[in-house]
Amino acid sequence: MRRIVVVGASAAGLAAAETLRREGYDGTLTLVGDELAPPYDRPPLSKQLLTGEWESDRLALRTPDDLAALGLDLRLGVAATGLQLGDRLVELANGEEVPYDGLVVATGVRPRRLPGEGAHVLRTLDDALTLRDRLTPGRRLVVVGAGFLGAEAAAVAWRLGARVTLLEPAPVPLAHAVGTRVGEVLSRAHTERGVDLRCGVTVTEVTEDGVRLADGEAIDADEVLVAVGSLPNTEWLDGSGLTLRDGVVCDEFCEAAPGVYAAGDVARWYNPLFGTSMRIEHRTNAAEQGMAAARNLLRPQARKPFAPVPYFWSDQYDVKVQAYGFLRGHDEVAVVEGSLAERRFVALYRTGDRVSGALAVGVPPKTIRLWRQAIAGGVAWSEAVRTAIPANGA
Repeated sequence: MRRIVVVGASAAGLAAAETLRREGYDGTLTLVGDELAPPYDRPPLSKQLLTGEWESDRLALRTPDDLAALGLDLRLGVAATGLQLGDRLVELANGEEVPYDGLVVATGVRPRRLPGEGAHVLRTLDDALTLRDRLTPGRRLVVVGAGFLGAEAAAVAWRLGARVTLLEPAPVPLAHAVGTRVGEVLSRAHTERGVDLRCGVTVTEVTEDGVRLADGEAIDADEVLVAVGSLPNTEWLDGSGLTLRDGVVCDEFCEAAPGVYAAGDVARWYNPLFGTSMRIEHRTNAAEQGMAAARNLLRPQARKPFAPVPYFWSDQYDVKVQAYGFLRGHDEVAVVEGSLAERRFVALYRTGDRVSGALAVGVPPKTIRLWRQAIAGGVAWSEAVRTAIPANGA
């Protein structure tokens, strides 16, 4: 194997490239990215960069010297447009065809959009800088979607003095992911600060003056941010022969086809720890999966399943949310420490007969890390709730 191509120059792609070099690969290593900016970190876009606490140079994942030391054939500002599996060629938007012996697909996701023009999204450095320039005191901002990204942006906008309306189609924000009771706790963080949170409403279009709801109501705004989820960037792989189903479908080793692996937000792989396929859009998973895919590509005879306990965090006002595991599709939630009313608690999530996730608000990181071990060990639900009884009032 003398030619490896990594398509996607963000956290997962960079982690794959670095791992290949660290594991001794000394052949040609091409890193392709559709943005002109060198690899940068995305979580601060909705936090430190949007507030103005950080400038864009602090988001760089590596220094120019670090990147140079990798000896990359670095192709920035050019998108991949096609893949020829049989001939082992990656087609680029500039007309070039890049040959490979091994390929890592790490093309990430893009924001979903709504009908109409003029709305902001928040995925790239340019997106965040453009929105930041508009968030001045008194400015009216409508945020469509009260998921983690929308909630974080709403919190920052409120802090900057904007008048924020937060619109969510579900009865409770994030109920599908964290459960109704936890979702209600996170909702109160907004309403207590005067954010106009409206649940159970559907936005049908972005207008010149704001947004329009399904019932015909118009909500005026100076700026609109659409945060209604994302779509995996797989269009360039249409007709390639890879299986595409809400991402690049992979096995437990992150392999999508012989010599082709996927990592990060775009990868849908089978996680044997939870016995299901999943696609995770979190920063920690991107880096870990990039490393795992690179190792398995480089040494197929010693491949190891990628079976992590996913981790994510979110900062909203003075609330820090941390979670381990796979919370979606859970069957039950139980508070085993602290109190929801006091906004300081640990909640466990059951899927089947085992603990599948744990979420903490307002507790030390070491507390939630202990539950990570329980999730990784497949602790039975009955045992977990027996040894950690919820506090009164929770």
